Amino acid sequence: MRSYRPQKGLGRVFCIKVKKLCNANITRQVGPWMMLLIIIAVGVVACAPGGPAIPEEGNMTLSLSSPAFQEGENIPVEYTCDGQDMSPPLMWYEPPIGTQSFALIMDDLDAPGGVFTHWTVFNIPADSRELQEAVPAESQLSSGALQGKNDFGRTGYGGPCPPPGYSHQYQVTLYALDQLLDLKMSASKNEVLNAMQGHILGQGRLTATYQR
Repeated sequence: MRSYRPQKGLGRVFCIKVKKLCNANITRQVGPWMMLLIIIAVGVVACAPGGPAIPEEGNMTLSLSSPAFQEGENIPVEYTCDGQDMSPPLMWYEPPIGTQSFALIMDDLDAPGGVFTHWTVFNIPADSRELQEAVPAESQLSSGALQGKNDFGRTGYGGPCPPPGYSHQYQVTLYALDQLLDLKMSASKNEVLNAMQGHILGQGRLTATYQR
């Protein structure tokens, strides 16, 4: 799934088109109301996003780590499609005051088609401080946490499985939220991102690599 990317240059195109319309005296030909509709339509196209924005709210106050690998290190093969394809253990410390749940997203930032989502977990209980190794590929975990669909089309974790040739960067982001998310099981990453908007109290990230 691609994350939000601003459509560069569209604002300038919008201004140029409007200027041309004005210079051509289109108003006298189509009337003031039609002119207004044209301006609004062009403006909507220029400002339309390509998808939900990756939340930037909330300070990077969470310390996210894994006993299996350190920041910037290679992901061990057992957590990839070349091994047992099980999720790695993850740990974090005290969240911001007011935290009611956590959400976690793991992305491949270097996938050929754009950002590729490997794991989405949400409504992780506020008193949780870890996700143990080999989380079951179930829509609802015993803790009550829910797992969304990854970009393989499966629920739960899907390990790194990049094309051979160069190293890919994998980013795991943990969000502390001020509420539970009102989403169904197997929700998509985009649905989770949209639901989190305005509710993020803090974030933590862990980045690692894998190459085949």
